[in-house]
Parts: sequence; C-alpha cells; structure tokens
Amino acid sequence: QVQLVESGGGLVQAGDSLRLSCAASGRTFSRNVMGWFRQAPGKEREFVAAIGWRSDSTYYASSVKGRFTISRDNAKNTQYLQMNSLKPEDTAVYYCAADKENRDFSVRNYARGAYDYWGQGTQVTVSS
Repeated sequence: QVQLVESGGGLVQAGDSLRLSCAASGRTFSRNVMGWFRQAPGKEREFVAAIGWRSDSTYYASSVKGRFTISRDNAKNTQYLQMNSLKPEDTAVYYCAADKENRDFSVRNYARGAYDYWGQGTQVTVSS
C-alpha cells in the first residue's frame, strides 16, 4: 500500500521558516513527479510546487516563487518543501502528492488531477 506522510508543519510568525517533509512508502518515486499543494479554509486546493525527475527541474506558483524551495532525496524516497519568509497568507493545510506514472513534469502537473497519491496534510499557520 502506497503512503505519503507529511511532517514539519506548525505555528510560526511572519518572516519565519519551516521545512516540510513527505516520506513515501510502498513504492519508489524516483522517476515520478512529486508536488505540494495547499488548501486554506474556504478555498480550493492550489498548486504550490513540483519537482521532476531531476532535482533542478522545479516549478512554483507565482505566490511562493523565490521564498519556497522544493527538493527530493530519492535514496530516502522523500521530498521536502523549504518555506522561508512566511506570510500570513501562506496559512493552510499543506499536502504532498505524487504522480504514479513514470514521466517527467508537464503542464498537467499544475493541476490536482495529475496526482494519484496524496498525504493526509500538515497544518501551517503563520501569525502576523
């Protein structure tokens, strides 16, 4: 059974940093796109970042570009989201996701429907 388990969320002040982790089990994802989405109360789940096969192929929402960094460690079957200069509007439940197909990033990966596996989510709250 495939599982994605997020960790690292919490309550921080504006300007602080957090690092989210997403550990996968049940299969490897070294040749799969992995991503992060978030959902704030009353809003749709939105794309945050994704990473392709190569660690230098990364993609970000405009709202987080320059502040967030996605990375992966294939040996550990884990992806990360380093979040710096956090803002109150970053407050949301953050979900990690993985595409089950062995293919590299394409425009479809900006959408929720491109991902087959999801974590349970981790809360990030940024106070002003």
